[in-house]
Amino acid sequence: MKKYIALACLLTITVAAQNHDRACDVFGKINTLLQEKHYKPKPVNDSLSAFVFNSVMEQLDDNHTLFLKNEYDALAVHKYKIDDYITQGNCGFFTDFISAYKKALERNKAFTEELISGKLELNTQDTIFYSRKTFPYHTDPQKIKRFIRKKMVYDVLEEIAMQSRDRDSLKTHFDKLVAESKKKVSEAFLCRVNSLLNPNEGFDNSIYNKFFSTFSSYFDPHSTYFNYNEKSSFMSSISSENYSLGLYVSQDEKDNIIVEDIVPGGPAYNSGKVDKGDQLLKLATGGKEYTVSCSSLEAITSIVLSDTYKDVAMTFRKKDGNVYTVALRKMKMNAEDHKVYSYILGGEQNIGYIKIPSFYTAVDNAFGRGSADDVARELKLLKKSKIKGLIIDLQFNGGGSMEEVIRMAGMFIDYGPVAVISDKQQDYVVINDDDRGTLYLGPMVVLVNGQSASASEFFAGVMQDYNRAVIAGSTTLGKASMQTILQLKGSKEDFVKLTIDKFYRVTGRSSQYTGIVPDVEMPSFFEKLMPRESSMPMALANDSISLDVTFKRLPKEPISQAAGLSKNRIAANTDFLMINSINSKVDKLYNSDKPALPLTFDTVFDDVHSMDSIWKDITAATEKDRDIAVNVTYANASGGKDNFAANSNAEKIKAIKTNPYIKEALNIASDLYNMGNN
Repeated sequence: MKKYIALACLLTITVAAQNHDRACDVFGKINTLLQEKHYKPKPVNDSLSAFVFNSVMEQLDDNHTLFLKNEYDALAVHKYKIDDYITQGNCGFFTDFISAYKKALERNKAFTEELISGKLELNTQDTIFYSRKTFPYHTDPQKIKRFIRKKMVYDVLEEIAMQSRDRDSLKTHFDKLVAESKKKVSEAFLCRVNSLLNPNEGFDNSIYNKFFSTFSSYFDPHSTYFNYNEKSSFMSSISSENYSLGLYVSQDEKDNIIVEDIVPGGPAYNSGKVDKGDQLLKLATGGKEYTVSCSSLEAITSIVLSDTYKDVAMTFRKKDGNVYTVALRKMKMNAEDHKVYSYILGGEQNIGYIKIPSFYTAVDNAFGRGSADDVARELKLLKKSKIKGLIIDLQFNGGGSMEEVIRMAGMFIDYGPVAVISDKQQDYVVINDDDRGTLYLGPMVVLVNGQSASASEFFAGVMQDYNRAVIAGSTTLGKASMQTILQLKGSKEDFVKLTIDKFYRVTGRSSQYTGIVPDVEMPSFFEKLMPRESSMPMALANDSISLDVTFKRLPKEPISQAAGLSKNRIAANTDFLMINSINSKVDKLYNSDKPALPLTFDTVFDDVHSMDSIWKDITAATEKDRDIAVNVTYANASGGKDNFAANSNAEKIKAIKTNPYIKEALNIASDLYNMGNN
């Protein structure tokens, strides 16, 4: 018997060593690729090692409620040695991280099971404290158990409080609600820890992947490691066609995933079973089952988007409580949610409006059309209606293909340079629009916000430098770099997305780190809380270069005049004044630590509903009709006659009518037109 045990242990150690060897090989190849191809490679030294160690530990235990101090200290011996391990090809350190992480998770699982099996007492004198500061690691495992118990109590009370704003009604049915909430919270806690112990890619691989991705991000925040499924999901997100289940989902106020719409002709529609309003409970694929309430967002996203998972069994709950499972096979479908579309907006003059959700390519598109071709198509249709101005909406456009945006920029200038690209050798290549002529010469406004990034910033920068358009909105993200995805040598499963170039504006300035500052700035909700390039660790710095390029700017005066008129309107606009007022309240709440919160129903209820009035104001502001006339008889290129197209069209029109930024862009476009005709 002892021989069998010894043999089993030996086999386990051998398999672990083989896994580590492969991981070490991948690690080394990632480093080689980054050193050879990255725009600004960095030395593999103690600074890198400390960054990787600290970042991985934060990912594994951001609240310091998993590892004990002695466990952290045992792992900390590797803090300044990871660089040596990579260069020496010695990855035995993975054993320490894998075993420590698994041990800590299993301990927390045991605590959770013990608390679930016992009586979770709600009537205590306990308090819970949330802070943006880092708490020290605990030395006593019972303190971790006490935290889990307090967090479970809070979640039970929170679950009850979220069901209604009527405190008295909740108290009347409190005992019944407690029983239901305890069951739900207990299942969620246990499910979450089980999902961490049994990740989709395997426990050891989940640790390897964290190190690979974190190592890559040391070079800049947009470089990362992809396994095959992650790469597939990323490519699907920037393609105009992809494999789809044919349904759209959203989260309700309780964080349940609800079917929002069904694409006619798609897998869900053809099943005849799935309806709008159904709640997604589980997914199953490849012999594994994933409960939505506790699976990681990455796992769910991978199943939904990756073409690896062609067959997916989905379990839903109807509004009447009936639970059913339907087997769906993905099919290739147009990704309508990020395709270009347009309308004519009425006012003093007819103004064209083109929404570009992303700069997608023609990858996997049988018609061979990317976003630039779709913009040209919509623009030609708008010009037939004799528009007097044009709004290009890049709000929430996170970028995409640089080839597409370079082509699109050329549609709006006669000819000349549009950008300068710099590689790791600091060789500068001027990107020119050599095609004389434009598709559109009239007044133009480009809308951007803090989530307009990369290719969106490229386009806005070109239009601003040529004085071709008024740039309006809020300062953009600040990403002026380009990435590519490269496969690791000798592997079909491992990829690295890495930064290879940095782009500069034709003035020699860069929008990297700082973003594009609009000619007309408009306040937006949560402005100071939104992530920016400048808030990302290891972001490339801003700089400028000396250039000897010539380009023909249009006169600045119309831009300045229109911007001045707009700024006066914004200063007196009640919608924008309300946004500023709400932001002041939100900033105050989020920038200060909460006091210790007593774990009683009344205090948790007050905490849960502390922002109710603010959210009510935000909802009212975002749903307010701005009196924008939308020409619904105009047949935009993405339209159609089926129910889904009609519903999609109605949602797009509603989004326009309730958008204060589009309303002001409409005013700016009208001002530009009037200036040119007076």
